[in-house]
Amino acid sequence: MVIATRNKGKVKEIEKILKELGVKVYSLFDFPDMPKIVENGKTFEDNASKKARVISRHTHMLTIADDSGLEVDYLGGRPGVRSSRFSGKDADYVKNNRLLLNMMEGVPKSKRRARFVCVISIAKNGKVLEVVRGICTGRIGLRLKGQTGFGYDPLFIDPKRDKTFAELGSIIKNKISHRYRALKKAKRAIKRLLDN
Repeated sequence: MVIATRNKGKVKEIEKILKELGVKVYSLFDFPDMPKIVENGKTFEDNASKKARVISRHTHMLTIADDSGLEVDYLGGRPGVRSSRFSGKDADYVKNNRLLLNMMEGVPKSKRRARFVCVISIAKNGKVLEVVRGICTGRIGLRLKGQTGFGYDPLFIDPKRDKTFAELGSIIKNKISHRYRALKKAKRAIKRLLDN
């Protein structure tokens, strides 16, 4: 099975969650000649399905692709599908988090609601077979906290534990995250498809 991403953080996270399926998992690092896919869809579903279709057509393997991001209520749902490119052309985690903090400066705790969204599309031979969505609600912190994870993890606070995803560590995060919730829904379909 192929995970259609070049994001090392996502690869690690997805591999851990899918480990119990007992299947050999590849990523785009194993296929350096794969085309670069422009994520220009208007929704997470558009982008995940486009990636899954293209990569499955090239590899002839069952392919899962995700598109995920952060939606902040105060910002009208931004950064949304532009989460990884939020701070512009040369965006990286540091710049994206800095921009988000600047845009949220002075916003009270009660108006800092946010959600991580993950959409997973499963495809084979260029055809989408299943699309699932996972959501994890929380709020945006006032400053970066924690050392683990990637992306907006140092700013996204899980309200139940009152800690950022970066403070929780991967073991706890991988049991509550948006990606875990989406993959949990996708697991049954993946198992069924692998058995065929």
